[in-house]
Amino acid sequence: MYKKVSSWLLTILWMSMIFYSSATPYEKQDVKPLLENTFDFTFLRPILEPFVFTYNQSIISVEALGVEGYLEFFLRKGAHVFVFMILCILFYYSFKHTINRAVLLLAFICTCLYAIFDEWHQSITPNRTPYIGDVFLDSFGALLGILFILVLERVWKRKVRKLQKNTQNEL
Repeated sequence: MYKKVSSWLLTILWMSMIFYSSATPYEKQDVKPLLENTFDFTFLRPILEPFVFTYNQSIISVEALGVEGYLEFFLRKGAHVFVFMILCILFYYSFKHTINRAVLLLAFICTCLYAIFDEWHQSITPNRTPYIGDVFLDSFGALLGILFILVLERVWKRKVRKLQKNTQNEL
């Protein structure tokens, strides 16, 4: 019973961290000053300037955001993918230790549902806006989590089979 309950603690803690982050206004999460004060990224300007696109009705370009703002955009979107990849892995672990049925699909669905909840939560947070594109990024992170689990399980099964084969050969 203790293992079942404890398997959810990290998942709930991770969800709480996401919730806290979504409740924090953008200005308090702005990493541009850190980027500006840490390193001179001006050498990237000519490399990044040709890459211009629209995201959530905003122009994403070096001209519009500056080099640091452009980099911050990718850091923030990469964080979406990474954070929800980890959440999916944690959901999988928690479900595996409690119900042990269709856990991959259930972990993916729960992660996607939490991504939807997260964007809704941002809609009631000052200076934050929800965007369906972020739900897709979060869901992509969940998909990467599933792929990571499948690869890890395959590698693990190969090691176990090899170990069993070596043990049988020794007998």
